Amino acid sequence: MDKNKIKVQEFLARVPLFNSMGPEELNRIALGTTEVRAERGEVLFQRGDACVGFHQVLYGQVKLSFTSASGIEKVIELIGPGHSFGEALMFMGSPYIVAAQAMEDTLLLHVSKPVIYREIHHDPEFACKMLAGLSQRMHSLMCDMESYALRNGTQRVVAYLLKELPDPQATQVTLPVTKAVLASRLNLTPEHFSRILAELSTHRLITFKGRRIDIMNTEALRNHAGY
Repeated sequence: MDKNKIKVQEFLARVPLFNSMGPEELNRIALGTTEVRAERGEVLFQRGDACVGFHQVLYGQVKLSFTSASGIEKVIELIGPGHSFGEALMFMGSPYIVAAQAMEDTLLLHVSKPVIYREIHHDPEFACKMLAGLSQRMHSLMCDMESYALRNGTQRVVAYLLKELPDPQATQVTLPVTKAVLASRLNLTPEHFSRILAELSTHRLITFKGRRIDIMNTEALRNHAGY
């Protein structure tokens, strides 16, 4: 067997969607799977390009975004290791509605549409796992919409910081992307995002330098945002 396919099988076996499959099933998936390596800043696809499969991130990070007619970028999602994107459009047969760019050196798998359709017909359990993944993505997007509609900017920033803490005792967050990219992800302008950080710092709730943010008092920060 081709050494590249053996490596792809090893990667596939680590992905939650495929980790319950046996060697024969992984062999079939590997035949329609391509390893994609992207350097930081590299564009994977543009809005309007054909979607002929979906991507799974093994390591690194991918930014999904679109640009308005006035040239303003809106970040829709930041995709990290263990997460995928493109499934819904693949099933719909529609072109990409966003652009994808690697935010750091990234390794992905691209799984082709024919392989996915073949496995769905072959294994109902696989179809259920695909549906579960799509449902989770939809739930996440609905939570984003709720946050944009019902939370003010400070609440959005605080919620993000608290969610990014690695454990309940942690007090430090390192932003995975630039403040401008994160601001767009939280539906804020970079200026508004910076003002919120400055306000939280003035209240001695956080300190920040570059991408590093130290939370001085987690409970006080939570109370300040009304949680």
